[in-house]
Amino acid sequence: MNQTPKGRIRWAVTALAVAACAVLPSTAAAAERAKVIVQMESGASAASAIAQVRDSGGSITGKLAIINGFGAELSADAAARLAKADGVKAVTRDGAVEPQDVKASDLLTAYPFSTTATQSWNASLPATGKGVGVAVIDTGIAGDLADFRVSQSDTRSRVVATARINPGSTKAGDQYGHGTHVAGIIAGNSFNRSSLDLLRGKYAGIAPDANLIDVKVSDDDGNATVLDVLYGLQFAVDFKDQLGIRVVNLSLESTVPQSYKVDPLDAAVEAAWFKGLVVVAAAGNRGVAADAVSYAPGNDPFVLSVGGTDDAGTRNLSDDALASWSARGVTQDGIAKPEINAPGARIVSNLAPGSAFGSMCPTCVLTGGMIRAGGTSMAAPMVAGAAALLLERYPNLTPNQVKGVLVESARSLPGGLPGLDTYGALKRVEAGNVPVANQGLTPNPLVSAATGEIDYSRSSWSRSSWSSATGSQSADWSRSSWSRSSWSSTDSSGVETSRSSWSRSSWSTSWTK
Repeated sequence: MNQTPKGRIRWAVTALAVAACAVLPSTAAAAERAKVIVQMESGASAASAIAQVRDSGGSITGKLAIINGFGAELSADAAARLAKADGVKAVTRDGAVEPQDVKASDLLTAYPFSTTATQSWNASLPATGKGVGVAVIDTGIAGDLADFRVSQSDTRSRVVATARINPGSTKAGDQYGHGTHVAGIIAGNSFNRSSLDLLRGKYAGIAPDANLIDVKVSDDDGNATVLDVLYGLQFAVDFKDQLGIRVVNLSLESTVPQSYKVDPLDAAVEAAWFKGLVVVAAAGNRGVAADAVSYAPGNDPFVLSVGGTDDAGTRNLSDDALASWSARGVTQDGIAKPEINAPGARIVSNLAPGSAFGSMCPTCVLTGGMIRAGGTSMAAPMVAGAAALLLERYPNLTPNQVKGVLVESARSLPGGLPGLDTYGALKRVEAGNVPVANQGLTPNPLVSAATGEIDYSRSSWSRSSWSSATGSQSADWSRSSWSRSSWSSTDSSGVETSRSSWSRSSWSTSWTK
């Protein structure tokens, strides 16, 4: 039976208990003194600059005649003022990290270690996701944050395109906060912050040099429907070559459980998969409930579904365990889900300035524009980032090969469950061992596995007649760029499907869990 693309979407995020927030303590870095290197202009005397340091309560740590400068220790505010003083050429933080050697030992978060991403960054053939595009189909991305810059010196954003899909979205960016948090897990990189920022080098996503494509399917309040997500997937498919999209992250799910053989969202993710995109989906946060893994798109047998683990906030891999809320089980079609698990508890990532996320859990907000949250919404982007690392190093891998490699190289968690091992995946391909997943699966009957095309004549929902968007990669493709009118949005009785959005109570977003 064909189904209309109606229904609500819930983001697969669960917030963390206030009591649990003590695991990864908030830093007081903003109040600490910074060790800096001061360079003077050629021929300029350092006397006045040294006096300014001492007047601000700082101290001189050494003279550096070789660069006509000196070392100093002073507050961040005083360092910023010193950088503007007459005769001062530059004030840089001591111990700046060279881009090709990420000093992971400085990171405040555990998940880059528990996913072995840090080993991937600093391998003999390093992988950081550079040049790989990841489409984040979500509530938007605050793309002007320093952590999304190309580099410390190149302040262009790695959020290379924005598509506003939802008719209720009035502007780009992320007013809700979910999408920015997800994007930071994939490709945040605090090494691109100012050298005077005391949190520089303290946070990094799994693929810290990857490009991001912001596919904003929610309205400004974070609400979305299945129809919006279908349009978002269509955008990713239509612009995959122009924007270099290789991976799609879906930290969301339908609120209506249906077989993948009739669900339009499952049909859409399969179409994207067969078109060459690695689709990563959150498994959901219903634990072992009877219907825990019965919702699209995480119930689709082709896509890579991700459960959530708790790394206990440590770099020690032996204490990692499956989170109690992480959905697992068998779908209504007999498919075991999820295929892999990744850290999803107490995950620190970027906070969109002024977004609702900050007000929903003020005690979860950390200094430096970061926030702690959890759920399979946070686990899925770990795997999306790992896929970007693989595709940077081995761009000819197909989606079935990427899935096969990630699943087969997973390390064993307690109970024998598979946990993400990004470095192990890279080593597997390097050794020439490339398993192929999804063999023998039956696609959604509406989708051609050979071409990725959907047979709309057999469905109750038709293809959109997308118009061609113009502009550079940094353009904001607003909803006005697209024709939505040809989508059928009626139910089986011919009544127009309501676009009313799901309530926040239908999210797995409990800030007391």
